[in-house]
Amino acid sequence: MVDLERIKAETVAYFRALDENATLRHHFHHADEEGGLWYIEAVPNRGELIVIKQAELTSAGQLHRYSWEHLQDEHGFLTDQAIDPEKDPLEVIPAQAFQRVWNR
Repeated sequence: MVDLERIKAETVAYFRALDENATLRHHFHHADEEGGLWYIEAVPNRGELIVIKQAELTSAGQLHRYSWEHLQDEHGFLTDQAIDPEKDPLEVIPAQAFQRVWNR
């Protein structure tokens, strides 16, 4: 049987370490087909950009935030997939723009 608590603890530890030890952070914005806006904070790790924080502002004005402190809920989850700004439909934004939404 899979030990889900152990897997969750390892996942939290992984994302927390990336967040707490980051020396370089990248911030992106993306609009989805339903009118939602996505805000992403990512850090480089082993040649990839790993999302450590993501916020979704829905078209209805609801804000859903995900990070190592809150990995998932009934609305969504922190992605476990690396992003590629050259291939993914992401727009670079200033850190302040991300923080304005994240701290809302």
